[in-house]
Amino acid sequence: MKRYIFNTLMCGALALGSFSCTDKYIDINSDPYQPGDLNPDDYALGSAMSNLAGTVISDDNNTAQFTDCLLGGTCGGYFADSGAWPSSIGNFNATNDWTRVFLISDRIIPQLYPNLNTVKLVSQTTENPVPYAIAMVIKVAAMSRVTDAYGAIPYSQIGEEGKITVPYDSQEKVYDTFFNELDSAIVTLTENKDAALVPSADFVYSGNVQQWIKFANSLKLRLAMRISYANPTKAKEMAESAVKHEFGVIEENEDNAAWHYFGTITNSLFTVINYNGDESRPSADIVCYMNGYKDNRRASYFKNEDGAWNQNTFVGLRRSIDRGSSASQYFSKYSAINISAGDPVQWMNAAEVAFLRAEGVAVFGFDLGGTAQSFYEQGVRLSFEQWGATGADEYLADDTSVPETYTDPAGANSYSSTISDITIKWDESATVEEKQERIITQKWIANWMLGNEAWADYRRTGYPHLIPATATGNKSGGVVDSNRGVRRMPYPTEENTNNQENVQYARDNYLNGPDNMATDVWWACKK
Repeated sequence: MKRYIFNTLMCGALALGSFSCTDKYIDINSDPYQPGDLNPDDYALGSAMSNLAGTVISDDNNTAQFTDCLLGGTCGGYFADSGAWPSSIGNFNATNDWTRVFLISDRIIPQLYPNLNTVKLVSQTTENPVPYAIAMVIKVAAMSRVTDAYGAIPYSQIGEEGKITVPYDSQEKVYDTFFNELDSAIVTLTENKDAALVPSADFVYSGNVQQWIKFANSLKLRLAMRISYANPTKAKEMAESAVKHEFGVIEENEDNAAWHYFGTITNSLFTVINYNGDESRPSADIVCYMNGYKDNRRASYFKNEDGAWNQNTFVGLRRSIDRGSSASQYFSKYSAINISAGDPVQWMNAAEVAFLRAEGVAVFGFDLGGTAQSFYEQGVRLSFEQWGATGADEYLADDTSVPETYTDPAGANSYSSTISDITIKWDESATVEEKQERIITQKWIANWMLGNEAWADYRRTGYPHLIPATATGNKSGGVVDSNRGVRRMPYPTEENTNNQENVQYARDNYLNGPDNMATDVWWACKK
């Protein structure tokens, strides 16, 4: 892995003003948790809202490299890293430099809160509650990724009186706060459903408030399903209220939540993947599933470069291997990730929402407005449509294809066992467990590159089945199980110095085990 430190700043002409290059409002001589000087106009709002959006999947390339490529991408079963480095998340022996990023990076929490406060001040000054309500939805989207990585985190008191070193909240409390914040934002946006945010301040929905409501409800549904084993009663209440809302949830691809870059700024994951020497490759897991299923989305997900092992098929790289092996020598021969500089950064898509509803109905008996089969098939069709693939009907009728076994062309890291025997076609007579595996497997395929979401599903449900670490690829010294993989990130060592009392309280009272990568977070409690 080549660790590039980027300082890409947002510059671009806007319809109602223009952004100048900024430093994300962070100044070492000022309190980053208080709003700076501003004029309550389109410029201030646009700059702050854009910076807020850049905290969900980070607009900072170095941050995104760790959070969404090396952590989420790897643990979620999408990417494999071929670099022969002595420590990594994929080898279960990551150092603090790797595990600290979600909580300590100055491009997530310190970028989120000052800009949130800026939007709050603009909303108050202009007597327009819409921008702040949208900002709160973005806040939940960003911070849900942080708590899902660690478990208990500082949340409810961040930003109060400018404090940064604050007590931790249990993950259950964090989720309760998320639901309260989303409900409040949804009420405000619904009351102002015919209003419009200035388009120059919104690179997600171009100011369309009703689409923001659908995303907020969809995010609420996602988080409700996240706690489906930890608090099924709350999960049912939140999930059903989300889909029964006046505007409901995302049901069409035109309502997908995605951040559209502007000017010369490129997709941060594109930059990471293309400027780390292409060391990140599609994993053997995702390629084996899609090859076995003869999935027509493959050409949208993967590509073969000159010198590839086989130009007629796609070949993934196995995750969690001894990367001092042949992988480093031959990594350029494995298939590459197909991503373009101008691709929008996906936050949530209609297919995921359909699969959330399918699981809620099939596994937990929630009333989500349809049958599990209808939502499952809708999810597949929506994903094919999103990626411009044909053949969804034939795909859904396939009741024989299963994931292929993995043969490493380099000869070092093959996996001869069957990854899974799950087929595609819906089977209403199947067990609840089989239905869940079928749903989550297709959801995983549809959520390509949303690695942290895939990792969360894997920890919560155990699906999809993934290829385990090799004996020499697991360098955790017996701490992390090769089959279960990484369960969370340890707290950053900086917290021992800067927030020692609070982080120790969290360790003693909120964790389900030691502060390491093998301990499950609160909601990962399926029996």
